[in-house]
Amino acid sequence: MFKYGSNLSKDPAILTDQDSQVDEGDENPERGNWSNKTEYMLSMIGFAVGLGNIWRFPYLTYKHGGGAFLIPYFLMLVLCGIPLFFLENAIGQFCSQGPVNSWRAVPILQGVGLSVVLISTFMSIYYNVIIAYSLYYMFASFQSPLPWASCLSLPDSNCSTMPKVYCNVSGVVVTNWTQENRTCPSSDTITVPMQSPSEQYWDRVALQRSSGLDETGPVVWHLALCLLLSSLIVAAALIRGIKSSGKVVYFTATFPYVLILILLIRGVTLEGARDGIEFYIGSRSNLTKLTEAQVWKDAATQTFFSLSIGMGGIVTLASYSNFKNNMFLDSIVVTLLNHATSVFAGFAIFSILGHMAHIYGKPVAAVVKEGFGLAFIAYPDALAKLPISPLWSILFFLMFVIVGLDSQFTILEVITTCLTDAFPAIFKSKRISLTIGTCVTVFLLGLPCLTRAGIYWVTLIDQFACGWVLIISALTEIIGFCYIYGGNNLIKDIEMMIGKKSFCFWLWWRACWFFVSPCILVVILVWSFIAYVPPSYGNVQFPDWGLALGWCMAAFILLWVPAVAGYKLLRAHGNPYKRLKSLCAPSEEWHPYLDIHRGKRYS
Repeated sequence: MFKYGSNLSKDPAILTDQDSQVDEGDENPERGNWSNKTEYMLSMIGFAVGLGNIWRFPYLTYKHGGGAFLIPYFLMLVLCGIPLFFLENAIGQFCSQGPVNSWRAVPILQGVGLSVVLISTFMSIYYNVIIAYSLYYMFASFQSPLPWASCLSLPDSNCSTMPKVYCNVSGVVVTNWTQENRTCPSSDTITVPMQSPSEQYWDRVALQRSSGLDETGPVVWHLALCLLLSSLIVAAALIRGIKSSGKVVYFTATFPYVLILILLIRGVTLEGARDGIEFYIGSRSNLTKLTEAQVWKDAATQTFFSLSIGMGGIVTLASYSNFKNNMFLDSIVVTLLNHATSVFAGFAIFSILGHMAHIYGKPVAAVVKEGFGLAFIAYPDALAKLPISPLWSILFFLMFVIVGLDSQFTILEVITTCLTDAFPAIFKSKRISLTIGTCVTVFLLGLPCLTRAGIYWVTLIDQFACGWVLIISALTEIIGFCYIYGGNNLIKDIEMMIGKKSFCFWLWWRACWFFVSPCILVVILVWSFIAYVPPSYGNVQFPDWGLALGWCMAAFILLWVPAVAGYKLLRAHGNPYKRLKSLCAPSEEWHPYLDIHRGKRYS
């Protein structure tokens, strides 16, 4: 069975004092452990709580019936989120290995681990660029008034705080008809949409956005400098692996809650805040929305992505835990806190958006956006309307920077951990060089995303490399560990760590792992393909070659699963059945160290 723990090295020279990730007294002398339980929990919380909790969940809640959306959202947490989070936590803690080596339990699917590393690579590029955007806006906020508080004086500007309204009187368009004491019939009114000042600033100044993917343009230097700063911060935090990042998360995992609380307190004191909060989760609550399949699909999707399942981060962080750590309780705490954070952040977001709608005299729905539109257009616009607006803007974008950094720490740790586990003789004593090299690589790969067409590349990565491929990753994880490795073996392994549990306890988790969770993932995956719409940014459509490149990204990530399986089948001995059977059992290379591990860790 899969009870071999981490793969102890035959070469004692690898275990040198230069291995900065190992301290004297660590339970696992080869890889090291978290210095204490607090650092592990904060790292797990920082990874799970990401940008989606702030810029997507509030939008989905208002869109799908307000408070009624919490019913499917938390139900999907119970049926899909907690079971998968618990599964990944158990896998990582039991084998004390990263996402690649953990698949030695099912060698034929070890390509899934390589796919996870590629997903993390694309995700690291994506998150690094988002952090760069946030850093730029944070630095730009040190001005009064805020630079996006009013329209820029540009020759081709179509910027205004309100849409322009014209009257078509007898075939003649009159722009000043109100001054001529004329009444314009609604059928003759012509409304011309305009860019808001914050939207103009985002497009013209921050991004210097081109007209499409075909028009690349030069690198936007101020964003490149912010990307460099982000890479330096991440490198400094990860320079000693979990030993240094574990200290940083005391600040980065807790301070965003302080900032959200400050923004919430300020928001609820504003005129119009009540309208925003009611629009978010109050009197608009519509239980009839629960009859719509789209609501349940979005609740499941948001649960899955907000917990960062299938990315390898949970397995990686858990692999540094002590063997007897109660990862079941950890999974419950982290997942519940993640969902509670989404709800909490929504109050802060919508209280200030309600104030913005009040100032403009618009309904709240008219100012609500999601994703980049909320983070860099709608919310900055709302912050510009507040007294002492630079202070609140600095706090908001500082929160975005910290939340992004927290996730980035773990994403890069996935890459460095997998490399160290796979090539200990090369990287074990060169942790600092590995970390710096990884950060430099991610920085260079991020530069194309900071050209004038950069936002289009970011959108492609988000859609094709960080979307449904994660669902396939999670599905193969369930198939590999629950169906091939075996649910009974998995449960025995977990009980070795957390102690014996009752039959009823395991009956629930069996139901989730073997039926409920995979069915939910299959429905999401099939729905994603059926309802597929080619991605776009605003009203800019991507060219065919851009979409083809996006599909190539996804194919490159997933190709390693069949490629590695085919390679291993060719290298195995015996007839096809014996080859397949041998590759569905834990790798033989772990067997020589079974007795050593039982004596050290299982006694």
